[in-house]
Amino acid sequence: MIGTSAVGGAFVRRARSLRAAARAVPCLWVLGVICWELLTPHHTEVVPLIAAAPAIACASGGRRGCVLLLGGAGLLFALAPATALEPDGEVTEPHAPLVTCCAIVGVALGGYLTAGRKVRLVRELEELRAVAAAAQDVVLRPLPARLDGIELAGGHLSASRGAAVGGDLYEALATPYGVRVVIGDVRGHGLAAIGTVAAVLGSFREAAHEEPRLTGVLRRLDRALERHLRAPADGECPLDSHVDEEFVTVLLLEVGRDGEVTTLNCGHPWPHRLREQPVGPALARQTAPGEVLPPLGLFPLPAELPTVRWGSLGTGDTLVLHTDGAEDARDAHGTFFPLRRALSEAAGAGPLVPAAVVAGVRSALLRHTGGRLADDVALLALRYDHCPLSSPTALTRPAADAHRA
Repeated sequence: MIGTSAVGGAFVRRARSLRAAARAVPCLWVLGVICWELLTPHHTEVVPLIAAAPAIACASGGRRGCVLLLGGAGLLFALAPATALEPDGEVTEPHAPLVTCCAIVGVALGGYLTAGRKVRLVRELEELRAVAAAAQDVVLRPLPARLDGIELAGGHLSASRGAAVGGDLYEALATPYGVRVVIGDVRGHGLAAIGTVAAVLGSFREAAHEEPRLTGVLRRLDRALERHLRAPADGECPLDSHVDEEFVTVLLLEVGRDGEVTTLNCGHPWPHRLREQPVGPALARQTAPGEVLPPLGLFPLPAELPTVRWGSLGTGDTLVLHTDGAEDARDAHGTFFPLRRALSEAAGAGPLVPAAVVAGVRSALLRHTGGRLADDVALLALRYDHCPLSSPTALTRPAADAHRA
């Protein structure tokens, strides 16, 4: 997930205040019953309501000590009116306090046992979440803040509740051939797509350092995906029909030492380019510089791959890569998310900061959808701050003839 330390601190403070309020509820319940009992005539019996206090304590806080304390307090108060006499000197309903006490003891004992089990289950859940978070960080590991003169920031939102990784992938690596970046989208979303994400990213992390040309990296990804999809699961035939339905959109991008950008696109949205303005917010414009191949997994790669070369990036130029979940997100009325406008607003005026751009788009996306995502979303911002060796050219169209390899 995308986030900052300030947001994380606010979330922790809010969680602590909610827990404190939950622990106060059963105490307020007991206090209310006592006041009600003391302020009403003796023939009004509200003491049995104290029996609910241990149950409320168990449900809200799960603290066994709190359950026993409230049960004991209720028990003492229930015994107090046992000697209450009517005007004629006779005890009214002498067995009523005993019944109330038994009810309080029974509820307190049940709450104590339930709270113990709840505490064990919560600890197991926390351990499982820690293991899952560690595994997800290995698959979609955090990006470094800088790579060879490029400032980076990335983030991901999963459509599966409680998951930090889904069907989207991204990675950026500093290699002998420049900074190489991949962003992709596996068919489907959520936890079911993590296996394919791991296969593609694992292949990229190896091929990006070994293949001198971007075309070689793409072919390695294609072979890794084919091996992954052909591997049979338990009880399945390796030639099942579902294999032909799986695919991955991929955008490969390489930024050379001089800022020149080389790309290969397999069915993925083209990135947006942000350019700082002397006055006002940054200008956002989607690039559409060249030919797009079909997604990986649908058809074999052609013999010649259209590698598109853009002009060199200028200092401060920022590219924002994204998956189609950002463009296709809708609100309750069916209105699509205005990604281009959100990028300009997130960039603001002044120097571009990739982390601020990613966080701003994330916040705008969650507001637009009300937190209900239909698909995973991945964002990756790259700001070039090296002085290019050659004069920068506009990043609006490819070179006159795209290099084919």
